[in-house]
Amino acid sequence: MPEGDTVFRAAHRLDAALAGAEVTRFELRVPQVATVDLTGQRVHGVVPRGKHLLHRIGDTTVHSHLKMEGEWHVYRRGERWRAAGFKARAVIGGGAPDGQEWETVGFDLADIAVVPTREEDSLVGHLGPDPLAADWDPVEATRRVSADPREIHVALLDQRSIAGFGNEYANEILFVRGVHPFTPTSQVDVAAAIDLGTRMIRANRDRSGRTFTGDSRPGRSTWVYRREGRPCRRCGTLIEGGTLGADPTRERIVFWCPRCQPAPDVTAAVPIS
Repeated sequence: MPEGDTVFRAAHRLDAALAGAEVTRFELRVPQVATVDLTGQRVHGVVPRGKHLLHRIGDTTVHSHLKMEGEWHVYRRGERWRAAGFKARAVIGGGAPDGQEWETVGFDLADIAVVPTREEDSLVGHLGPDPLAADWDPVEATRRVSADPREIHVALLDQRSIAGFGNEYANEILFVRGVHPFTPTSQVDVAAAIDLGTRMIRANRDRSGRTFTGDSRPGRSTWVYRREGRPCRRCGTLIEGGTLGADPTRERIVFWCPRCQPAPDVTAAVPIS
């Protein structure tokens, strides 16, 4: 699942291939920006911002979001693509200063937008602090999350408060902290949760496979995420699951150990059918 660490790695792969290159192929295969052509422009770099990717080309920024299934691939020019061509939403190729020709392809991208670079904030200015960014501000992130009156799981997922944590991170952070996902944010040590999440996502940003337990073997990398009905790795109690969201259209699956994460008195979980 693409979360901040996935986007960070994608940005660095793309930047390594394209930074300094002159664009030799440029295709955006979505109607609203299909006529944009940046061929001949210089790529200044590719940077992550939370779950967002920003290609800075000439005076223009190409924005993309991976959502649930999107991904960017990097190929040498002429190399066979590893995904079906009809899934490609963006193709940006360039000749690097070392003479190597690269082709980068975005498959199943949910959002693509093009704006002048000076107007990037119109696309990402609403985002909260990013724990993988050089300007990471944990105090501001803690302030924003703490002000959220909703359940802590919902608050951690609000990208306006902190950019980069997705559902898997929220579930794992709360297990390690011993906090039930339905707990009101006002009852949680938010600074400690954010500090833990920062250490988790920074540890995972350079790994090819994400792990929260320290064990990257299949089926052993998470404490509770997608482990409903299985024994807790700490105490043996069966993991429970439910749904929770800011509204019915944005519900996410949540998982917890009823012993390690005692339920608050304010609500009950909605069982997964």
